[in-house]
Amino acid sequence: MKHGIKVAFAALCLAGAPQLALADEPVFEIEMKDGVITPPRLEVPANTRFKIIIKNVGTVPAEFESYELRKEEVIPAGGTGRMIIRRLDPGEYKFFDEFQPDAPPTVLVAK
Repeated sequence: MKHGIKVAFAALCLAGAPQLALADEPVFEIEMKDGVITPPRLEVPANTRFKIIIKNVGTVPAEFESYELRKEEVIPAGGTGRMIIRRLDPGEYKFFDEFQPDAPPTVLVAK
């Protein structure tokens, strides 16, 4: 019986370990508003896992799209999206609001 309790406790501790590791990740925010993305240039650490929070403060849905990052996320008006970027080589990665093709260009820079 004691062995079963120890195994269950160990399993619970291990299940929580990835969540604790995620708490240490850098977090960056992007704001989308009716075709305008702020900031237009976002600098992030290269070779580091990080999270991006995307807030759509506009009146229409937005779609974060990046062919180079292989990421896309549709965010309803007033909504928030989240994505994890595993690791990026140093360089520049373009992204845009696919629902607003004439919007100004934006770039994520991994340094």
